[in-house]
Amino acid sequence: MNTILEQLRTTRQAARKLIQLSNEDINLILNRVADAAILHTPALLAANQLDLERMDPTDPKYDRLLLNPKRLEDIAQDIRKVTDLPSPLGRVLEERTLSNGLELKKTSVPMGVIGIVYESRPNVTFDVFALCLKSGNAAVLKGSRDAHFSNLAIVDLIKNILADYGLENSVYLAPSEREALLLILTANAYIDLVIPRGSQGLIDFVRKNATVPVIETGAGIVHTYFDASGDLAKGSAIVNNAKTRRVSVCNALDTLIIHESRLPDLAALLAPLAEQQVELFADEGALAHLTGKYPDQLLSLADATHFGTEFLSLKMSVKTVSNLQEALDHIDRYSSRHSETIVAEDPEIQEIFLCNVDAAVVYSNASTAFTDGSQFGMGAEIGISTQKLHARGPMALPELTSYKWVVKGNGQIRS
Repeated sequence: MNTILEQLRTTRQAARKLIQLSNEDINLILNRVADAAILHTPALLAANQLDLERMDPTDPKYDRLLLNPKRLEDIAQDIRKVTDLPSPLGRVLEERTLSNGLELKKTSVPMGVIGIVYESRPNVTFDVFALCLKSGNAAVLKGSRDAHFSNLAIVDLIKNILADYGLENSVYLAPSEREALLLILTANAYIDLVIPRGSQGLIDFVRKNATVPVIETGAGIVHTYFDASGDLAKGSAIVNNAKTRRVSVCNALDTLIIHESRLPDLAALLAPLAEQQVELFADEGALAHLTGKYPDQLLSLADATHFGTEFLSLKMSVKTVSNLQEALDHIDRYSSRHSETIVAEDPEIQEIFLCNVDAAVVYSNASTAFTDGSQFGMGAEIGISTQKLHARGPMALPELTSYKWVVKGNGQIRS
């Protein structure tokens, strides 16, 4: 316990050094890390393999844990994208001169030390480091046991480069054991913000136990509503992409809501899912129209547990509604406020949906797979915020800053 607290104290001290770095220095470090990720691909994959060997390949978290040469190339590319982005620091957000001559400026500054708690996703280690460094923040990383060896190898790589600048303590990888988590969540003297990324269980635990401020991210219970006016070709492509592109990510589709007038088109709408072996849990109305037209072994009657579930696998539920309001009510009841989409050609229906759905990202006629910081042009993301205070949706560089007021005077005193 004392060792962890001492490490946190050291990381806090290192955060002060980061403020002195120029944007050019930061970009140089990031490009070196991107180069090293490619150069040391064999070592990183060997460490990742040690983690993979301890996990059942059928576990939905297996895909999140997996690294391969292509994913490491993508990670390196995302790091380089961050270098191309403008610095979020030192921006003048507001300025004014008071009648007494005081000059006020509201300027963006780092949060300080950001703690990230995450599960089974070693790519997050790279993403968090890049975004924290670019925004002038030190990083405390609390990964899970699942990615223990992968995270050790990644952080060693990063620290070796930071050591050339005397900044190796600006990144701290906490022990993967659960006991270390409570220390991080209550380390108000050393950590300014905690961001959990992972399952709803992890997020709930962090929210309930943290005394450090928290921004919730991660859990995605995602819906697509196929309206009476929906285009079948568009809908089929959108549903297939949102469900099967990558089943283990938080923006993957969990429930299709379909207007009852379009049930005759349901089998055609979901035909690409049959090819991908997606298991369906359909309500009675949908089941009747899918029986005999969708593989029997992949088709079951839905029960209450199949709605409001983040599947993170090749599984999906189907809900029938008689009108738009029923669809909105269903989403309001079960959504995690992450990403929701409507497939509709009626512009009035689209606008009602976009206006009324309470989620961080709301789409019309597009896949929820686009909810991603890189896709939004932000570079690598630190998470998808599903709350409303400070940040919402994909969080990147601006969301990792706070601000301070800088006041210049010439001897003014207050009466």
